[in-house]
Parts: sequence; structure tokens; C-alpha cells
Amino acid sequence: MRSLKRFIPATFVVLWATGFIGARYAMPWAEPFTFLAVRFVLAAALFAILTVVLGSKRATREEALHAAGAGMLMHGVYLGAVFWAIHRGMPAGFSALIVGLQPLITAVLAGKFLGEAILPRHWLGLGIGLIGIVIVLWPKLGALGGGVTAATLTASLVSVLGMAAGTIWQKRFASGGDLVAATMWQYVGGASLMILAALAFETHTVVINGELIFAMAWLVLVLSVGAIFLLMVMIRDGEMSKVASLFYLVPAVTAIIAWVLFNEQLNAPQIVGMAITTFGVGLATARPARPQPTRARASR
Repeated sequence: MRSLKRFIPATFVVLWATGFIGARYAMPWAEPFTFLAVRFVLAAALFAILTVVLGSKRATREEALHAAGAGMLMHGVYLGAVFWAIHRGMPAGFSALIVGLQPLITAVLAGKFLGEAILPRHWLGLGIGLIGIVIVLWPKLGALGGGVTAATLTASLVSVLGMAAGTIWQKRFASGGDLVAATMWQYVGGASLMILAALAFETHTVVINGELIFAMAWLVLVLSVGAIFLLMVMIRDGEMSKVASLFYLVPAVTAIIAWVLFNEQLNAPQIVGMAITTFGVGLATARPARPQPTRARASR
């Protein structure tokens, strides 16, 4: 089991990166809050089935409330704000650059609310990772267009704060119970928020076609079930500043996937930026070497 856990961070990054590709397929055919509401309801239903199949321990009322609160922030606020900003014309690259602030904000909150010690090399790694993200996304920032407004900028910043606060909440209050049950309640919280937002602000217009069905299936099964469950495992078992730093790798991996699927340009500076980001994440997440036990010399 320990050997398999080594692959969790890399697997999570790859799966999480595909979420932006799924959003690209889905957004032309559905309004963001409506789409996310349906996605979260389906994800909650799947996890409810899993709790029965796996015989998961039922969450207490307190555990359910904390998990739902974390879900409102991690799923509802984060994804809702990101999808809304992109739907209103915010370039995905610029939005990703702002979201790249999330590891730094999470590290600060983890130090304050979780008492995690953030060493100088961790700050250095986080800073290097952010520089790498800027290099990766800089070529895409040339044509910002009219989508960068006070409203879309505010939404992007809100999404960052939502994910940072949600992961801290999950770590502090909702990591003790069964992961499957807790994730189900997270989606109940996220779905509740998105349903309210869709009823208040949208017309519920949906064009059902192959692209939308594919995007929904992929985002529910691969992202909402697979990637989120891996994230919950990492939050439970690791330090939040180290877990958050993995998000630095997502834009680079997304750029590679977009290059493969959509033939988007991937130039030498972007590749250098990816290498810098990877180095920064490695620096921020590396475990210090354990001192070797000294053997007592045999008495003569």
C-alpha cells in the first residue's frame, strides 16, 4: 500500500489537469452553475452508492456538516467562480495564473490555522513554482480581450480563496471520518450551493450533445470521483502546504494535454517554465533526510 501511495501525487496532478480540458468541451453548451449542479448531484449519488457497496462508516452529524462546508468552498466556490469567470470571457491562461496563487495562500493559512511549520526551503520552493507558472502561461496572456474585468478578476480571486479555505477546513475539521462518506457530503454541500446559484442567476439553458455528455461523464467519473478522492487521501495524510504545492504542476500538465489534443502551441520557454515549476514543487514537497541511527561502539 505504501508503494502505491507514491504514485498518488502524480496521478492526482494528471487527473486534475484534465478538468480544464473537460471544461473546454462543456462550457459552450451549458451555463456554469447549472452544469456544476448536475455534476455534483451525480457525484454525490455515486459516492452514496459507494458507501453502501463498500460498507463505509456513516458520518456523524458534525462530520457531515464539516464535510459539506468544506465541499461548498472546495467545489462550489472554487469551481463555480472559475467556470463563471471563463464563461464571461476570462482567458483560461490568465485565470490559471491567478489560481496559481493558491499554494502560497494555503501555506500561509496552514501555518496560521493548522500550526504547520513552513521552512525557508518550502517558501523558496513555492516561490520558484510560481515563477515557473508565470513562464508557462505568459505566451497565452498576449490577447486578454474584454473578458478581464473587475467582476471576472474578483471571481478568480474568490476561487483561489475558496479552494485554500476549503482544504484547510477539510484538514482541520473533516479528516477523521470515513473518506468515502465525507466526500459524498462534500458534494452535497457543493451541489446545494450550485443549485441555489443556478436558480438565482441562470436560465438553465442546456444543449445536449456528444461533447457535453462526454465532458459530464469525464468530469464526474475521473475528476469528481477519482481526483477528489486522491486529494482527500493526501489532505488526510500530508501537510497542507506540500499538498497545495502540487497545484503548481496542473497548468503545465494541462498545457501538454492541450498540445496533444488541440495542437496548441508549446514553445521552448514554456518547457523551461515546466522544468522550473517541477523543481520548485520538488523543493517544497521533499521530505528531509532522516538522520541515520548511530551504533554504539562495542566496549573494549
